[in-house]
Amino acid sequence: MFGYVRYDFPNLFVKDVMLYKAVYCGLCRSIGASCGHAARAGLTYDVTFLSALLHNMAGKDIEIERRGCFGHTVKKRFMAKPDALSEELGALNTILVYYKLTDDIADGGRGRARRLWFRRGFRRAKKAYPALCDLVEKYLKEQELAEKGGASSPDMAAEPSAAMMAALSDHFLKERASAHTRGLFYALGKWVYLIDALDDYEKDIKKNNYNPFALAYGKTDRAELMKKYGEEITFLFDTLFYSMREHLAEIEFPFNRDLTDNVILRGIPLETGRVLRGEAPSAMQGKL
Repeated sequence: MFGYVRYDFPNLFVKDVMLYKAVYCGLCRSIGASCGHAARAGLTYDVTFLSALLHNMAGKDIEIERRGCFGHTVKKRFMAKPDALSEELGALNTILVYYKLTDDIADGGRGRARRLWFRRGFRRAKKAYPALCDLVEKYLKEQELAEKGGASSPDMAAEPSAAMMAALSDHFLKERASAHTRGLFYALGKWVYLIDALDDYEKDIKKNNYNPFALAYGKTDRAELMKKYGEEITFLFDTLFYSMREHLAEIEFPFNRDLTDNVILRGIPLETGRVLRGEAPSAMQGKL
């Protein structure tokens, strides 16, 4: 879940840009509190969005204060105060970054030195939140087994990641969890896995890495893939959009939902279209 969750900037309210920035800085502080200062280097925009989304779903108000930090010593910034939810999400961020680097190393890439930077933070997260770490490990192992087993259906290949996101929603929302929150997170998890796989299609072929689209449709270039199977691939993502919209409409948000709607209903479809066309990210579509 790294780098694909984006907002649609032209349709984002100024208040939501400010909220996002405050949540981003607050999550950075929360990572420091739960995993140590070194782990703050792994802060991701995607978990920042999860923090905003889960705080709203859980009915936990975000308290914002103005203060400085080691990264912004001259001018104070608006930051969300760390709370129990954001600190556990900070641990999730560290766990995911550590395992992402581990996966990169297993695929023959670089990352050993960088992973050392997060080892202490990962150990702190595992000690403080054993249930969370066990949950992530369980589904990542299932994902590894699916890929090693050569799952050739993109839908089946994405199942462990989708199930992990659904389980994480239950874990964080507890009594506020519902079939619709699970359904939204399930579709979001499947989308992230599949959009990443499609984006890496040609790179995975060159490196001889597992890719469900390569197994399902053959190894060729992106242009040829989309020419032959673009309609079928687009339909796969359209079904995920439909599921997200349907579940999102049934979820009650105690606070303003403009940021959530912008990302899920506008940002994610725009990002999908970009990847389907093989284009670079637009300057008007910001990362979250």
